[in-house]
Amino acid sequence: MSKRRVVVTGIGTVTSLGIGKNQFWDGIVNCRSGIRPVTLIEEKYRSACRIAGEITEFDAKEYMDFKAVKRSDRFIHFAIAAAKLAVEDAAIDLSKDKPERVGVVIGSAAGGFGSIETQFRTLTEKGPDRCSPFTVPMIIVNMAAGWVSMLHNAKGPNLCQVTACATSTHSIGDAAGLIERNEADVMFAGGSEAPIVSLVMAGFSSARTLSTRNDEPEKASRPFDSERDGFVMGEGGAVLILEELEHAKARGANIYAEIVGYGMTGDAYDIVAPCADGDGAGRAMKMALSQAGIKPEQVDYINAHGTSTPVGDIAETVAIKTVFGEHATSQKLLVSSTKSMTGHLLGAAGAIEAAATVLAIKHSIVPATINLTNPDPKCDLNYVPNKPLVGHDLTYAMSNSFGFGGHNGCLLFKKYE
Repeated sequence: MSKRRVVVTGIGTVTSLGIGKNQFWDGIVNCRSGIRPVTLIEEKYRSACRIAGEITEFDAKEYMDFKAVKRSDRFIHFAIAAAKLAVEDAAIDLSKDKPERVGVVIGSAAGGFGSIETQFRTLTEKGPDRCSPFTVPMIIVNMAAGWVSMLHNAKGPNLCQVTACATSTHSIGDAAGLIERNEADVMFAGGSEAPIVSLVMAGFSSARTLSTRNDEPEKASRPFDSERDGFVMGEGGAVLILEELEHAKARGANIYAEIVGYGMTGDAYDIVAPCADGDGAGRAMKMALSQAGIKPEQVDYINAHGTSTPVGDIAETVAIKTVFGEHATSQKLLVSSTKSMTGHLLGAAGAIEAAATVLAIKHSIVPATINLTNPDPKCDLNYVPNKPLVGHDLTYAMSNSFGFGGHNGCLLFKKYE
């Protein structure tokens, strides 16, 4: 039996650029930064980095019952909102599908860290009897997928990926695989993250991985720039609606793009640092190309992992050069990092960037890498600096995600024709 084809028909995003696909894409196209001073953390708990891609105009009660809001963590709120927005964008009536044919793969790198902090402080200050009876369901990582499945009566495959910053790329790739293997017809796929809490910020700050450009937050995330000093945390979520092609066509769905390749590998190298030679990342990209059955020179654009860290940006550049050769070094291959605008959403990053990639294909607009004013000599590809390319037709576009622990993921999308 031939492999079933999988397409993206709905996009739901919650980021510091705005709520919903339209605000998100408008921010990307107009090169707006969503980085701002942190307000979610009390002054006494703030670390050296005091900026983040914090979402300031989000009301969870618009997407779920008030009691449910009180009984769940912020990362769950983002997932629920993104899923609802994705369903609306897809204009899909899930009641017409068998619930057993609708599934969910939504992950998170950290889960309910905000609730962990809150409940631990309650424990130490007021005693164990004052902790919420909903503590465990608030903090465990799989509950974003659980909530989305319950709210949409999705009784099919239900998974939660936890692979650090590659989480939601793996979620989308694995969800597509379930449809390909005829285990589902429709999948919610993505990730959510609410990491702007004191413990997470303090931990990353102590490791000196976060930017401390606190006086210029909008210029702090600067992938591939020689003056980059670390990544900038972001929060939010993104969910894509994936459908089997004939299922989507039968209901007249708007199709953004087709998923044609997916690669995942392990570095087996270091708990934090990527392979200097980009081996693991390169093999993931090669796997996606092989699965799609195309040559490297057929890829038009890569939405890079591009975190704005000194080591990571160079390693990814090396990996791209290794895989794409002259196509990359001749500047024909376009590469950009939308993290320059959203910050790094950890487990939700891959889904956010997959959304940007399919929107780039749909609208023939290549997102820019903002704040790229002094290119690092070791990062010498065409990173589309500071201004998007409008009216640039894309046939194949790739999205990369690489996480702590050596987890690598790569998605390859094709223009649907």
